[in-house]
Order: sequence, then C-alpha cells, then structure tokens
Amino acid sequence: MNPITGLRVAVTGGTSGLGLALVRALSARGARVAFVARGCERVERVAAECPGSHGITGDVSLQNEIYPMAVQILGALGGLDVLINNASDLGPASLRLLGDTDCEDVERALATNLLGPFRLTKAVLGALSAAARDGRGAIVVNLSSDAAITPYPMWGAYGTSKAALRHMSAIWDAELDGQGVRVLSLDPGDMDTPLHAQAMPDADRTTLKRPEVAALEVIAAIEAALPVADGRAGDPAVAQ
Repeated sequence: MNPITGLRVAVTGGTSGLGLALVRALSARGARVAFVARGCERVERVAAECPGSHGITGDVSLQNEIYPMAVQILGALGGLDVLINNASDLGPASLRLLGDTDCEDVERALATNLLGPFRLTKAVLGALSAAARDGRGAIVVNLSSDAAITPYPMWGAYGTSKAALRHMSAIWDAELDGQGVRVLSLDPGDMDTPLHAQAMPDADRTTLKRPEVAALEVIAAIEAALPVADGRAGDPAVAQ
C-alpha cells in the first residue's frame, strides 16, 4: 500500500522548481495536495495540470497573508498531515558580498526563508497535532541547503537565512517530540531550478540534480518519518 495515498500535504513555492516537482509527484501518488505560490495564473495552470490539487495564491514572506493562507489550506484539505516549506528567496538579485548587500535584500531572504516557515508552521500546528493524535503523519519538512552549513562567500543572505531555518527545525523537532510532530530539515542538493539559475547563470545544467529526482528523495524522507503499524516513527536517513 502506498503510504502517500490519502495524505493531506501542503507545499509552498509550488509552481516552480522543486515545489512544482513535489506537487506533481505527490498528486501522482494519491496525496491530497494544497500548494501556495505567488502569481494567480501560474497557480491556476498547475492546479489544472494536477487534478485534485488545490492552488492558493499567496506570499509566505508577508505576515498578513499567512493566516488566510493557513485557513485556505486547512479548508481545502480538511486538516493537514504534512507541511513542506519549500519557497525560497536568494536575497539580492545577483550574488554579492555581505558588505555590498542591501539590508532590504537580507530582510526579504529572512522573511521568505525563515519567518515564512515559522509563521505558517505555527498557524497550522494545531491541525498537525490533531493529525498526530489520530495516528496520521504529522510532519513538517523545511527545505535547507549546504549553504546553511558551509559559509560560501557571496551567499550571505541566503546562507544565513537557511542556517537559521536549519537550527530552528532542530529546536522545534525536539520541542514537539512529545506531541508526535516531526520537523525535518532536508538539503535537496544543487538542482536545476530557476533559483539556482538566478544565482549561477553560467552553471553547467548537466551537472545539476533534476528537481524530479530531488522530489522523490523528499517523499522518501517523508515516508520514512511516517508512523508505522506498531506506532513507532521511522528515521529519515536523508535528514540533515
């Protein structure tokens, strides 16, 4: 039996790159998917492509859009088992030294990559806890990066925000252990996505991982963390 079938999953940044690959792969495996992205036309196009999915137009970096976003997610799915915080922002339009990075670019990276996942997770935490009490999967996946660990020059805004997200994930996972809610930080690797192209336009795309491959790896980590028959949770081997 496919463990993904029937799961209620929310994905942010669901119309491009890894997020789009996740929406497609999860929908194909029978999950009930609600995805969030900026741009109404792209949301409508992906929703039409993936029958049964629910598209929500919103920006996770904006505080006043988080609660309406959470309400729409829970209303569309009737609850929530898995939240995948995938939406990301590079910071400056092109890579810069921290000393040359505008404060507004750092603020935007933090708002999207750290505060957005924090606020949305907090907004749906009650639904996740209810799913855990019902014996369903209750998992938050925060998409990280090797830039969260390695201090790459010129990746300051992005790396700082992802490092904070990674540490926040570990703290939240420890705090929610008694409630049966898992919080995973996963590094999908360097992928052939619009975000990577923005950061490194001259990169050899043939050396980059396809988002479809990374999506399957994320789904495998979710499957490993789902409750098993005897009530014990699995151990996602690819968690970082």
